[in-house]
Amino acid sequence: MENSAEDRIIPVTSVDSGELEAVTNDVHYLNVQIVNVCFYGLPGAQNHWVLIDAGMPRSADEILQAAENLYGENNPPKAIILTHGHFDHVGALVELVERWDVNVFAHELELPYLSGVKNYPEPDPTVDGGLLAKASKLYPNEAIKLGSRVKALPLDGTVPEMAGWRWVHTPGHTPGHISLFREADRTLIAGDAFVTVKQESLYKVVTQKKEISGPPRYLTPDWTAARKSVEDLFALHPARAITGHGRPMEGEELEKSLDLLVREFDKIAVPEHGRFVDGE
Repeated sequence: MENSAEDRIIPVTSVDSGELEAVTNDVHYLNVQIVNVCFYGLPGAQNHWVLIDAGMPRSADEILQAAENLYGENNPPKAIILTHGHFDHVGALVELVERWDVNVFAHELELPYLSGVKNYPEPDPTVDGGLLAKASKLYPNEAIKLGSRVKALPLDGTVPEMAGWRWVHTPGHTPGHISLFREADRTLIAGDAFVTVKQESLYKVVTQKKEISGPPRYLTPDWTAARKSVEDLFALHPARAITGHGRPMEGEELEKSLDLLVREFDKIAVPEHGRFVDGE
């Protein structure tokens, strides 16, 4: 297995990480510098659990410590589920897979980027929005190589080791991007289909100023698909959402924010200029 991002200098690694926080009794999230990873499973030593996404490069120790705090020592997850394979969602993945000896599941359209077959499009630093957008030219876009450890998610929409959840294909940010939804309590793990912070702005990322936004502009090549994905998630009427970037939203705040994003997607989400606009 191989992760070329480990050897790259990424300018946002100086941003502090947050604390492990509960969203429901069995869903927690940890902010790792600029991105969130999620833990599914009731806290308690040796309990069954699953990791969703794998954070920034060099964040393995933080994720391992959070897992140990929640589920005890020597208790690896039953699986790792990926919303997608961008560098900030798979940064610690190779190290965690080797440490835990665990399989990784992703949408079949995401597998080329997780098996060394295909690189993502290079980020677009020309989009408007702020310092992190401008710095995106330095972000890794290379595929990682997970070998036989990466598997395609079941075609029936079920999620391995996460009973009661289903995956929803939410492309646009990447071809195989997914979100996870639990009907019983309408909990949504949205990945980067939409986010709750203006991810292009370093100031807003550092302060975690909460506001609805589309997927990060500098790494979203298909805005038509991204718009449809937001509409599909809004139609689920989630009660709470954890996004890949920003703080969770729930209740009326989430409902109104998603409604606004659907109605004004072009104004809120789509950059005014850049090579990805209109699918170029």
